Amino acid sequence: MAQSTKSAKLMIDGKEIDLPIYSPTAGPDVIDIRKLYAQAGVFTYDPGFTSTASCDSTITFIDGGKGELLHRGYPIDQLAGKSHYLEVCYLLLYGELPSAAQLETFELNITHHTMLHEQMVNFFRGFRRDAHPMAIMVGVVGAMSAFYHDSTDISDEHQREVASHRLIAKMPTIAAWAYKYSIGQPFVYPRNDLDYASNFLRMCFSVPAEDYEVNPILSRAMDRIFTLHADHEQNASTSTVRLASSSGANPFACIAAGIACLWGPAHGGANQACLEMLKEIGTPDRIPEFIARAKDKDDPYRLMGFGHRVYKNHDPRATVMKQSADEVLELLGVENNPVLQVAKELEAAALADPYFADKKLFPNVDFYSGIILEAMGFPTSMFTPVFAVARTVGWISQWKEQLSDPQHKIGRPRQLYLGETTRDYTDIEMR
Repeated sequence: MAQSTKSAKLMIDGKEIDLPIYSPTAGPDVIDIRKLYAQAGVFTYDPGFTSTASCDSTITFIDGGKGELLHRGYPIDQLAGKSHYLEVCYLLLYGELPSAAQLETFELNITHHTMLHEQMVNFFRGFRRDAHPMAIMVGVVGAMSAFYHDSTDISDEHQREVASHRLIAKMPTIAAWAYKYSIGQPFVYPRNDLDYASNFLRMCFSVPAEDYEVNPILSRAMDRIFTLHADHEQNASTSTVRLASSSGANPFACIAAGIACLWGPAHGGANQACLEMLKEIGTPDRIPEFIARAKDKDDPYRLMGFGHRVYKNHDPRATVMKQSADEVLELLGVENNPVLQVAKELEAAALADPYFADKKLFPNVDFYSGIILEAMGFPTSMFTPVFAVARTVGWISQWKEQLSDPQHKIGRPRQLYLGETTRDYTDIEMR
């Protein structure tokens, strides 16, 4: 924990309370209110915890005003442009970029954990055929604690390490099998001679009846999607993982909780909402109509995939994702896909309109990732599972950091109670 060099003074009913102020290496100072109730008998009120630091962390930093995203200090555009997903996984997990030997060992460990326990095949088949892939992922990941007993003891550092590797390695297999099950195709087992992204694409799209070769452009695009979604500070699903972890829950239960939170349309479903918007627009000739609605202050309509809650300037992930989107669309074309035609023309129209530039409503990472996934052939129901695969390493890194924090304790938010005060029970015949 950082040392406090200054304090804030709070006056409550004539009593002065001193609250320590801590300065981070980046970002705004924070006021330590942990002893506020003991000293003054009051709590703070912060719905959504949008002004509250719930932990200290060294993993990811976001400056929304500057449009900056750093992983362990490295800008996301450099990592997405020069690195690859498993190297970024190593960075998030261990704090530094690996040497060539360290990366080789790490990739080998992940690759050889990609298979699932064979009895888990039966677990998949217990779901209805039309089950949403995210529902399957929540169930299967939670059930991993019933199959991998040797990596559930959170007090054992070696078991924590094994669980970390297993989750990162097996999540693509779980997501791909959830997809295969939903469309009635046989499961495709992972192959150790393929890289992480290529393995995932093969497990999703190959069939036993014919050979499948992964296009390197598509593999690179998928790797970038994974990299750009690997971690994003203390968002809803990450906070959920940390909260579940604070109770001492096993790692598989914690990550299943994160997947369940990510499933919400306000969190992991943003790129799906973007594609649904493009389908609603339908054809390029209707774009001016929807842009006019978005600019009308009396119309609640908003263009999905433009702007970002955290980034008030530009989404630093979007620039790299746009490059991948352009490469994928050039490879696969848009002529026979009206959704992609609308996407390309909507992007051009919005970028050329001063209204969007003035309000800094630029296309964000969800806009481009949705386009890429649509072009690859993923149904919208698979967009959030892909997000879950990518974010697993972020959840695991945050989970590991929390467990090693000597200050960590079970999460227990307070409330502003507005209900009835004490009243006596009335017998049923008297009501």
